[in-house]
Amino acid sequence: MVAQNYQHSSRRLLAQGLAELALGDTRQASEKGWGAAAQMLKAIAERRGWDHKCHVALGRVVGRLADETGDVEIRRLYRVASDLHTNFYEDLDEPAHVAAGLTDVELFLDKLENLA
Repeated sequence: MVAQNYQHSSRRLLAQGLAELALGDTRQASEKGWGAAAQMLKAIAERRGWDHKCHVALGRVVGRLADETGDVEIRRLYRVASDLHTNFYEDLDEPAHVAAGLTDVELFLDKLENLA
């Protein structure tokens, strides 16, 4: 049940991020994008009994999944999501950059959803 909640939250946060971006709030859009990626990773980790309580643990989940699947793009897409998280604090990214990041987060979710 916990993992399922994380997974549903992931898609909901992405939708919220796109809505925030449409309203011009790149800071909140960025954080929702990061949250969407983190929640999907937490869903997978929860189902597999892996630690997921901090950023370092989420990074380890990404590494394990990339190794398991042979899909090195998982690491790149995680970095994009992490960059969105940084933008929440700095709010320096242009809307087009945040939009591209959210598109990559959607691809990340699509890649990971079957693993969740």
